[in-house]
Amino acid sequence: MARPTAPSRALSQNFLTDRAAAERFARLAVPRPGPVPLLLEVGAGKGALTAPLAARCRELRAYEIDPRLAPVLRARFSGTPHLRVVEGDFLAARPPRQAFSVAGNVPFSRTADVVDWCLRAPALTDATLLTQLEYARKRSGDYGRWTLLTVRSWPRFEWRLLGRVGRHGFRPVPRVDAGVLRIERRETPLLHDDAFGGWRSLVELGFSGVGGSLHASLRRAHPGRRVDAAFRAARLDPGVLVGEVPPSRWLRLHEVLTS
Repeated sequence: MARPTAPSRALSQNFLTDRAAAERFARLAVPRPGPVPLLLEVGAGKGALTAPLAARCRELRAYEIDPRLAPVLRARFSGTPHLRVVEGDFLAARPPRQAFSVAGNVPFSRTADVVDWCLRAPALTDATLLTQLEYARKRSGDYGRWTLLTVRSWPRFEWRLLGRVGRHGFRPVPRVDAGVLRIERRETPLLHDDAFGGWRSLVELGFSGVGGSLHASLRRAHPGRRVDAAFRAARLDPGVLVGEVPPSRWLRLHEVLTS
């Protein structure tokens, strides 16, 4: 019979066991002086991150989907009154109305869903997540290429890769290292609210691949001369691949094409 807290493959569990890495992660998740008002932890597991995160917030809600682990967490942190263990799926939680942060060791198989939940939460200020290193590098532009999700959300959110955690710091040991991905809502969006619809349409058109290039894709909806002018203003070569265009250049394209 499996031990009560043995990792579940079905839940994509890889428990963080490196205490030094856990402390570093908590400092990255709460970089500001003074405790954050409300922090939600996704995938509390055995509490490796829960303990250092609890020391940095006024209220912590630790979500754990595994019914074997939730009682263990409650017993371990019974003397921490500002910490509440929530047994259940984080993705089923209703986002708080007050400002809040998210942090956690995300099950690799559910990373995209957790990120989507965070981006859709109106009051979220920031999310610091342990993900597959490749995912964190792709979303933050660390490869020198940018994804549709990152560019589309860039006017409202900044994406950064803050570090990495070696795979041997987890049990069971995953096949790849983990990355510390930080998604932070901008205090002042780079575009006005009424411009986001046009921004989203432009970016999705550019990433559609229609015509075989960004330049050709944009010409499907905009006159060729305007696209040429936008590329000159953004200092882009007409042959540039869509993934190679950083968000700052997209902003210039948008400015010219919607003026």
